[in-house]
Amino acid sequence: MGYLVDFEKAIDNHDAPSILRLWEEYTSTDEVDGEDFQAVLEAVKSSELRDYIGRHVERSLSIWEKVEDKDLSGDILRLIVDLQVTNADELRDLTVAHLEQNFGSEKLFNEKMRLIGLRGKKGDFKGAISHYLLLNHMKKGHFVFHVSGWGVGEIMDVSMIREQLNLEFDYVPGRKDMAFKVAFSTLIPIPDTHFLAERFGSPDALEKKAKENPVEVIRRLLKDLGPKTAAEIKDELCELVIPETEWNRWWQTARAKVKKDTHIESPADLKSSFRLLKEEVPHEERLQKALEGKPDADTLIQMVYTFLKDFSDTLKNATFKKSLLVKMKELLSFQEITAAQELQIHFFLKDLSGEKDYQPTADLLKKTENIEELIKAIPIHSFKKRALVEVRKHRSDWQEIFLNLLFIVEQNTLRDYIVGELNLSDASEKLNERLDELCINPQQYPEFVIWYFQKCMTENKFPHGTKKGKPRVFEAFLIALGYLEQKGERRDLIKKMHGILAASRYAIVRKIMKDSTAVDVQEFLLLVSKCHSLSDHDIKLFHALAEVAHPSLANKHREPEVEEEVIWTTQDGYTMLQKRIEQIGTIETVDNAKEIEIARAHGDLRENAEFKAALERRDRLQSELTSLSEQISKSRILNRDDFDKEKIGVGAIVVCKADDGKLVSYTLLGPWDANPDENILSFQSKLAKSMIGLKKGESFEFQGKKLTVTDFKPAI
Repeated sequence: MGYLVDFEKAIDNHDAPSILRLWEEYTSTDEVDGEDFQAVLEAVKSSELRDYIGRHVERSLSIWEKVEDKDLSGDILRLIVDLQVTNADELRDLTVAHLEQNFGSEKLFNEKMRLIGLRGKKGDFKGAISHYLLLNHMKKGHFVFHVSGWGVGEIMDVSMIREQLNLEFDYVPGRKDMAFKVAFSTLIPIPDTHFLAERFGSPDALEKKAKENPVEVIRRLLKDLGPKTAAEIKDELCELVIPETEWNRWWQTARAKVKKDTHIESPADLKSSFRLLKEEVPHEERLQKALEGKPDADTLIQMVYTFLKDFSDTLKNATFKKSLLVKMKELLSFQEITAAQELQIHFFLKDLSGEKDYQPTADLLKKTENIEELIKAIPIHSFKKRALVEVRKHRSDWQEIFLNLLFIVEQNTLRDYIVGELNLSDASEKLNERLDELCINPQQYPEFVIWYFQKCMTENKFPHGTKKGKPRVFEAFLIALGYLEQKGERRDLIKKMHGILAASRYAIVRKIMKDSTAVDVQEFLLLVSKCHSLSDHDIKLFHALAEVAHPSLANKHREPEVEEEVIWTTQDGYTMLQKRIEQIGTIETVDNAKEIEIARAHGDLRENAEFKAALERRDRLQSELTSLSEQISKSRILNRDDFDKEKIGVGAIVVCKADDGKLVSYTLLGPWDANPDENILSFQSKLAKSMIGLKKGESFEFQGKKLTVTDFKPAI
């Protein structure tokens, strides 16, 4: 198939001279592979350069004569006649002889030969064999494919007298009359067993077959339609065969079975195609072939891991298992290998060897200084978990390692394991301290806050899963939401947080409001009012739920709070807010208007999800713009004259001393300048409020800790 690859490359590059050079070289060969010859002609026929080669296609007659298989020889001659543009007498005579030999005894043979241009006056006979085969296929109940976009059609009636047929198509309404001459240029016959024919003629039967044996249906699809990506397979099957509501579940099942099918080559990525193989290729052979490409260590590890996960039965082959062991041991000898790669290879070796007490894993973990970096460097999730289990088993300092990894790991199962192990050990107190710190500064790890909030709401075994602890975590959740909004990043997280709040008609919010004190609920309402991604309707719901839980709060939220009259800020914070307002008014609002117009053009606004989403975004932008405009009208830029030398106020850097003697400093500024990573607090935060108004030497308590003010100075 070497020539085919060269032809396809030249066709993709629209390189006409190279195609002609290849054609001359190919047609001069002494031996011919019939299937290769057929594939080359089909590639040329489907290209834009088909007429260019068509002027020289007769040169291939010399090698066509060498094709011994009768059926293959007939298909190749048909392709040659489809491509030819010269109407040469020699090729005409060959075509007539071929048709007479194969169909000469048919009743309407001479009439059909006239219709395809091979009776009477000599003329254009391009595609004559294909046209004759189409005429033979024209029977009621047979199927055809329309090359100009009408899809599959079923022949409803044929008239040789009027030289026309009547059809019903997939993508156009009503029956259509079509002259034979038009049919010759637009229709391709397809057998009743063809995938497209069954999809059009017997969709219910195909749906049943797809649900019972998805691999068989995908095999047929690939056989009849050629290689397809996952997205293209969905286009062919979703709604037309499998209802859209069932698609994801069906495809997950089908995809898993297809990966294990030895007749289908599964792609390495979403953009590549599934291909039907001519011959069955065992899974072991596929892996061996992939390994011959000498992939780098990470790719090889991922490749072997995926293979063993999908095809664990292959390990029953002792020879294959032994060869894989040898390959893994060879990989250990690579000088460039990292500690993380070495650990994963040891996991393979332990599994492949069957050794229960596999010492190299423990030895590696004991000598590794930075376990945290090793864990982070492992890309395979299950190996991360396995590494943590081994660390727990073989490292005496595992608690400190787990505490360091607590907020860093991203997978929820790893968080479950780390928190669970620490909570059951003598490190539970340190765990509580870390989680208390998280509740004070949730902006540092918002993803962990989201996960921890959900866990605390559903599982009492977590440190803050108590009635007293849940309000603290909820407060941290709302602070994290406001922080993400200010940063203008991670819209996916903001959307997820909205979903958590609104789930089951705000069930979590209802429970939190009920179990919290009125003071806590007031704090929640204040935080919610600063979350500009929440709509006015959302905020009203929060207030309504608060009033149901605590009737004493009724109407209180409508009374202006003195401390909210002025919003203190630095010049940088003020400038940042101005830029955000400008961004919304000049860019995001304009982009949203375009989204609305584009979505409106899709029609049927009642069922138009894109239109609804665009309107919702408009509401959020308008709400945010209104909120920010109100805030900026209340803002006041801090300067040194605002600093109170007698007591702590906004604009101060406060140095505090804890009971253990450690010093910590906090800077109190406005909400737009807050940065918990650097201990810069909003004056509206609980911790800042605990300090405001204090003098040197005075103490305060926060989150169960006692702090004493040792000094304060101006931050501006």
